[in-house]
Formats: sequence, C-alpha cells, structure tokens
Amino acid sequence: MAENSNEQEIMTIEQLAEYLQLSETTTYKLVQNGTIPAFKLGRHWRVRKKGLEELLERPENGERL
Repeated sequence: MAENSNEQEIMTIEQLAEYLQLSETTTYKLVQNGTIPAFKLGRHWRVRKKGLEELLERPENGERL
C-alpha cells in the first residue's frame, strides 16, 4: 500500500517543509511554537495533513499564520 508522499496522512518535518516550500529550520520553528499543529512520535515531530489543510484555509486577505 505505497502512497505518494503528497497523499500521506501524516507528514515529517522534511515533507512538510517541501510541501510549504520553506526551509526545514523555519518549518521546525513553526511546529515548535504551535503555529502549525503537530505532535511528537518519539523524538520526531509529525503533522497531520488534514489539520494542515484546515490551517491553510483560514488566512484571508494577506493575513499571516
């Protein structure tokens, strides 16, 4: 049941950075400070794609995350 990385339900910081076209450092900071909803699995951060898509739908009219 192999899936394309863009279709995965849960993404790593690396996958998220690529998806958002940000550096991994910036992405990690956004996750750590709670701007992007995430959870830790062991020592590693994970992001649910559904939660991310909901977050990205919120900003309108040039608002920042």
